Amino acid sequence: MSEVLLSCTGIQAGYGASQVLFGIDLAIREKEVVTLLGRNGMGKSTTLKTIIGALAPQAGHIRFDGKLLNGMRPDAIARLGIAIVPEGRQCFPNLTVEEHLLAFAANRNGQADSWTLDRIYAVFPRLKERARNLGNQLSGGEQQMLAIGRALSTNPRLLILDEATEGLAPVIREDIWRCLATLRDAGQTILVVDKYVHRLVGLADRHVILARGQVVWQGTSAQLDADRGLWHTHLGV
Repeated sequence: MSEVLLSCTGIQAGYGASQVLFGIDLAIREKEVVTLLGRNGMGKSTTLKTIIGALAPQAGHIRFDGKLLNGMRPDAIARLGIAIVPEGRQCFPNLTVEEHLLAFAANRNGQADSWTLDRIYAVFPRLKERARNLGNQLSGGEQQMLAIGRALSTNPRLLILDEATEGLAPVIREDIWRCLATLRDAGQTILVVDKYVHRLVGLADRHVILARGQVVWQGTSAQLDADRGLWHTHLGV
């Protein structure tokens, strides 16, 4: 069994006097694809914010490859090899597609088979076609492809996607699912938040369901697929 890459133990966090997370436990092994599921407002994005250092946990510990992340700045955490595709994409309006992909290029996983510009273009041919276009000249689907490509250009050890296909047309969602399957098959470790459970069970190894800031269920895709009561109770499907 592969080594644990990310572990969250007893994470409590919130905003001011409003506590959102109440003891989150989460572990992701290398080369695993894990989803974080739950209805809106249950703590998924807050959990991601604590992992990437955008929100300091009030209690508990977060470790990445054994290194304690508590108190580290987001840029330092990113340099360790954690990249996020944020909700809303957050592409820069005044940078071209190619500038996005070159400006953040790094090799944080230390592997020879890196995500080069050409390799990213091979996964997303549309980005190559739009290489000279600015970020604000792209469709929502193209911006999502660019946000994923930008994260991959850092060659992360852990790729996090927050609302991976939110607001995208069905045909574009299918492109994103195919991309994530390609990344999984290449051995990329992924943590993904999304609401399309029927697609996630065919993509991910394990799933973690949150409700009111707590983990209420963890299990494999086979276990989640077999228990549709969980879908109705906790996911609104």
